[in-house]
Amino acid sequence: MQPSDYPLSEVPKSDRKGLISTSVVLLGFTLFTATMFAGGKIGTAFSLTELIAVIVAGNLLLGAYASALAYIACKSGLNSVLMGRFCFGEYGSKLSDLILGLTQIGWYAWGTATVAVVLVKTLGLSAAWEMPLMIVFGLGFCITAMIGYKGMDLLSRVAVPAMLIFILISVNTGLAEGGTGLTGKNTSSDMSFTAAITVIIGTFVSGGTQATNWSRFAKAPGIAVLATLAAFFVGNGLMVLTGALGTLIYQQADVVDVLLAQGFVTLAVLMLFLNLWTTQDNTIYNFAVAGCNLLRTDKRRLITIAGASVGTLLAIGGMYNMLIPFLVLLGTFIPPIGGVIMADFWFKYRGAYPKLIDASIPAFNWVGLGAYAIGSGCAYFSPLLPPVIGVLAAATAYLILWKWIETPVLKTVSN
Repeated sequence: MQPSDYPLSEVPKSDRKGLISTSVVLLGFTLFTATMFAGGKIGTAFSLTELIAVIVAGNLLLGAYASALAYIACKSGLNSVLMGRFCFGEYGSKLSDLILGLTQIGWYAWGTATVAVVLVKTLGLSAAWEMPLMIVFGLGFCITAMIGYKGMDLLSRVAVPAMLIFILISVNTGLAEGGTGLTGKNTSSDMSFTAAITVIIGTFVSGGTQATNWSRFAKAPGIAVLATLAAFFVGNGLMVLTGALGTLIYQQADVVDVLLAQGFVTLAVLMLFLNLWTTQDNTIYNFAVAGCNLLRTDKRRLITIAGASVGTLLAIGGMYNMLIPFLVLLGTFIPPIGGVIMADFWFKYRGAYPKLIDASIPAFNWVGLGAYAIGSGCAYFSPLLPPVIGVLAAATAYLILWKWIETPVLKTVSN
């Protein structure tokens, strides 16, 4: 029997996908309503020209990071948690499983609660409807994730074009109603250029680290890179820009609120539903593959429903309000994982992992774990672009530790 989306092994060439399939799944992941709040935060800090420059720079860095991991994922057929076995060790990789998994289950709780609360508000329903709707959406959103890549691909082929049309309608209406005064608007905050880029990168750097779950299905590295750039440079950039324009024109960052302000109630409800569903199923899928690696089980569907149930309970309990600061903190500690993976793949393995089943992997790779600790520390204390600093510091530390620790050991063994 074929494993469910290969949670513990490489994706074989026979199951690889083309550019359209890979792109729509990744775009469905990045077209996320929360990203627009980042756009709203920076929208009032810059002139229109400066704003566009910030959005391009921030999303280009984000896209480059995610694309580098996408290339490795496609070449190896592995996702980030399976790559973690090489750079952190058989048991050491459980650390990255926990960090990545906890982040995703928290976001799932946030998304489940958000769709219920906003829907009740939009439709004018009684607050008593919130809990039943959380249960329905919390368990319903995971159905496509349980099916796997094919389910998310099918949903995204319908949802992504629809959402892009809704966004274009909203932006076009907004520009017609208030766009002529955009260039003359005064900035109302003193956010620096680097701080704004940090905010943009932070919107989806955690997702970029785990987007390997889908880029590994690409038929060729070029397809993986192009699809990832489309999602994290173009798609995420569009979300940030939409949030910024919505704030400048309507004082609302979320396109759902903007559509309501424009009188498009039906489009607003559809946008809310499709936007969160295409991100929620990706989020719980991320949790499931991390959980499979942590527990060394291929029961991905069982882990998916278990994670969705926990996320739903967290949403009902209101814990998502307390989890968001914790998730932001975790976001600081996720990018260094990507830095260690990239250094390990290109420096130690020279751009080609051995087959996972044939590899000789130690229980703990102290070089990788040490590099990750250094990268995380640098990111946490850095006042300048923490996600970027975390990736660069972790990769540099890996190279130095490899030279000081692993290389002498290899020379001794060979002699």
